[in-house]
Amino acid sequence: LRQAQVNPTMELLQSILLALTAGTSALLIGRTRRCYGEADQPALFSALLGFILTAASAACAAASVLGIDLEEAHQWLERASLLLGLPLIAVAALTLARRWVWSRPNWGRVVLGLCVFFELARQLGWSEPYAFGLMLTSALLVVYAGALQWPASLPTLAGLAAGALLLGAAPLPNGGSIIQPLGDLRPLLLAIASPLLTILLVRLPGSTREDSPAVA
Repeated sequence: LRQAQVNPTMELLQSILLALTAGTSALLIGRTRRCYGEADQPALFSALLGFILTAASAACAAASVLGIDLEEAHQWLERASLLLGLPLIAVAALTLARRWVWSRPNWGRVVLGLCVFFELARQLGWSEPYAFGLMLTSALLVVYAGALQWPASLPTLAGLAAGALLLGAAPLPNGGSIIQPLGDLRPLLLAIASPLLTILLVRLPGSTREDSPAVA
């Protein structure tokens, strides 16, 4: 997940903003979990984990710019947030929007599957196409989750905007024919997307508001 060199001051400001917005989103999701039943807790916890990974990655990025030797931790957390955290948020949005109930073991399989496919893509030299495909899928899931809330305008617009921002932040394969003009602004795009994702998540119905949810 290579990223072009950017102005250190701009990189620092973007990283701090992302750490603040993602951290705040994690706190809000943590508080919102009390309003949902036990069946929805695994999905909300997965979203919470996604925001925590994103905030931690941004905090390490800011520390690295300030001269603290956390570059290795930052690279690991950046991969974890893009290839695990954000997809978990997107899948959580999908399950809450569709009022699906997935058990904790099934959510464990989702996490394990994401880790296995990432390692497989790395071994085959497909890390960058895989990362782009995963971010594209996550963006589409968020848009779909928002669209399901129509005619409620706020979650629908939040889902559409957050999906567009995730798509803009997607890391294109190196050397591809498509130029990524927004690559340097990825932390900023994710910083804007974080509160929009939170608005979407806290307004999704969840299974507890449906009499007969589909259990998986």
